[in-house]
Amino acid sequence: MSQAITLHQTAELRDARQDDCPAIQAIYADHVLHGVASFEETPPDLAEIQRRVAAVQSAALPYLVAEASPAGGDILGFAAVGPYRTRPAYRYTLETTVYIRRGLEGRGIGSLLLPALIERSEALGFRQLVAVIGDSENLASIGLHKRHGFREAGVLRAIGFKHGRWLDSVLMQRALGKGGDSPPDG
Repeated sequence: MSQAITLHQTAELRDARQDDCPAIQAIYADHVLHGVASFEETPPDLAEIQRRVAAVQSAALPYLVAEASPAGGDILGFAAVGPYRTRPAYRYTLETTVYIRRGLEGRGIGSLLLPALIERSEALGFRQLVAVIGDSENLASIGLHKRHGFREAGVLRAIGFKHGRWLDSVLMQRALGKGGDSPPDG
């Protein structure tokens, strides 16, 4: 993204670069090892994160980072969208991913990243965004998505087992543009 967006003079939003991958990997690895937002149990290595970032960007989809200001500061969080499912009928629906560096939650970083994903996804012609939130007790992520127009679409109870306990997945959805009110353009 060529234009930097500043939030409280502490963070700027920009497209991820390959040299951001070590920071992205560290943030995500911490969530995998210590949290329940991701149902992965073993953190992907740097090569896998590099592959994931490249795959999203090669599909012309947004993969964003929030960087501490001034530019060149630490990566505070990241967000991306990807296909919700691979079958052709889902081609107008994307799934969101938002992770914030531990200890920085509640400071508006998610509210910098998520609206940008929404705006860019809509500009690309997509009609629906889906968030699959690990753990129904993940009130911060549920609240973030609600504040930005997502509504709860359902809860899959005890669908995952991690850190010695059963976890739910909360499904949230947000229409983009005309949503399901008309056929897609083109």
